[in-house]
Amino acid sequence: MAPRIAPRDDIALMDGYHSPQVSVDVRLNTNESPLPPPAGFVAALADHIASVDWNRYPDRGATELRARLAELHGVDADQVFAANGSNEVLQTLSLTYGGPGRAIAVFEPTYAMHSQIGRITGATVAVGGRAADLSLDPQEVGRVLAESSPAITYLCSPNNPTGLVETRETVLDVLAQVEAIGGLLVVDEAYGQFAPWSALELISDDRPLVVTRTYSKTWSMAAVRLGYLIGPAWVVAELEKVVLPYHLDSLSQAAGILALRYVDDMEQRVSLLTEERGRLDAALRDLPLEVWPSAANFILFRPTAADADEVWQGLVDRSVLVRNCSGWPGLQGCLRVTIGTRDDDDRFLTALREVLT
Repeated sequence: MAPRIAPRDDIALMDGYHSPQVSVDVRLNTNESPLPPPAGFVAALADHIASVDWNRYPDRGATELRARLAELHGVDADQVFAANGSNEVLQTLSLTYGGPGRAIAVFEPTYAMHSQIGRITGATVAVGGRAADLSLDPQEVGRVLAESSPAITYLCSPNNPTGLVETRETVLDVLAQVEAIGGLLVVDEAYGQFAPWSALELISDDRPLVVTRTYSKTWSMAAVRLGYLIGPAWVVAELEKVVLPYHLDSLSQAAGILALRYVDDMEQRVSLLTEERGRLDAALRDLPLEVWPSAANFILFRPTAADADEVWQGLVDRSVLVRNCSGWPGLQGCLRVTIGTRDDDDRFLTALREVLT
């Protein structure tokens, strides 16, 4: 048999990004919305399928989708970039501004794909740590930026998997440091609608700041894989040079446009899940757990008198799946639970109490 071609040396050493897909009754491990999109949206999308010119390429510039998103956020269409999930947005950013000979900065623990995509695209990943309470440490940010001069600096707010949200003052402080080294600040707001404020209010063509969003969480559209970025027009113009032609198919574009008819419904879902988050948080604090405050649709917690791996398995044995984060940087012994329906969360709490006793 002929020898197989080997991947790049750096790729061969990587682990892929995986979230266990286990057959259980209650899935609370991937931060999906537990609520489906409205029936009207599903019906409208089904009707639209009949009108798609399947033999023709989609609108390469996603013109209408970008115009509708621009209207939603009060910006110009040339400040919007849409792609196949926010991960493709991040990948296009890394291909455009990262790559060999450049660095990107992350502050662990945070969303693993920031580092993963950076490495896949050939950049050096400069890793900073967080404070003992998992908050962002301004001095650590300064150290990492001074030592590595990253082309891209990532903040995730609310941060996944901690749920902590960065303040406006913190984002402005990091932005000033990024501007001083001629870099780009990317604020990943996959869970932004759950938070008390958004860095979208800071977007300007005069600032090297972009904010990424996704339809997967609050829009209940994880199956569609649609995300976007709001930022300076000059950044979007560069991304358009790099992204593959016709990368966003006609059905995804239509789904994104039709969903925007249901902003009120989305906001109602966010309100319901935020209320449920408060109930679940209060219940967790009555158990032998360390619980972090969350501004997202999940809660990070650590059993204080039990092994996290055993707790995770005990929940699976009771047909409840949460995310085991205990092997992630800075999260030894931690688990993360997605906010589900009231019934889902009651099943989780019952199972957790049994495992902890």
